[in-house]
Amino acid sequence: MKSLMIIGQFVPGTSLLHRLDPRTKMIAIFSFVIIVFFANNVQSYGWLTLFAVMLVLLSRISIPYIIRGITPVWFLIVFTFILHLFITRDGPVLWEIGSFVIYQGGVIQGLSIAFRFFLLVLVTSLLTLTTSPMEITDAIEELFAPLKKIKVPVHELALMMSISLRFIPTLLEETEKISKAQASRGVDFRTGSMKDRMYAIVPLLVPLFISAFKRAEDLAMAMEARGYRGSEGRTKLRVLRFTSVDYQAFLFYLVIIIIFFSLRN
Repeated sequence: MKSLMIIGQFVPGTSLLHRLDPRTKMIAIFSFVIIVFFANNVQSYGWLTLFAVMLVLLSRISIPYIIRGITPVWFLIVFTFILHLFITRDGPVLWEIGSFVIYQGGVIQGLSIAFRFFLLVLVTSLLTLTTSPMEITDAIEELFAPLKKIKVPVHELALMMSISLRFIPTLLEETEKISKAQASRGVDFRTGSMKDRMYAIVPLLVPLFISAFKRAEDLAMAMEARGYRGSEGRTKLRVLRFTSVDYQAFLFYLVIIIIFFSLRN
């Protein structure tokens, strides 16, 4: 199960994306999340797809590994497409099955929304794959530092987000171990009615929640034992600094954005 989910996992490497400052990657990712919703034709979607593929190649991470990691999200992508297919009623009728009518606008809207979802998952996954949890914490704290002036606990929020990302693969691995242990005791998760499957999940969820709370308690005790008291008086071993590579990446990304908006209708 852990191998089927890449969100929260970090793959060490020396690629260009690995060497970029985490703030550079986060600014680019956040802006990409906004820009992808401005795509409105085949050319703009094709340009964003080309950019996403280029990022995957620059990361030097195995493409089958990335595709396999996105597999669990395909259900949501297909569900989004089907939902728009039957809800959106715009344009000429393409197919009529009893009370269900499929319109051309529904097909176009479903494809565009599903493809946006796919691009978002693909590009945002590269952030955690090429950036360690510690770097993500430092980047979030640096980017949201101005909020400290209004008494927002930026350091604590960044630490919480980093720990949450770090615990995703750990909980998935724990879920796999518990499911195998329950299956060896005769619990069947794959056959039977939907009601039977839901009842079979209970022996899986209870030990998983107990294990998650135990890990959280152990982590809190370990942090307190090492003298963690929040952001007050803390210094950093690694200080983030923009390099020439980051400035070149910003310039290149700006060119990508300009070309993208020139391709829109």
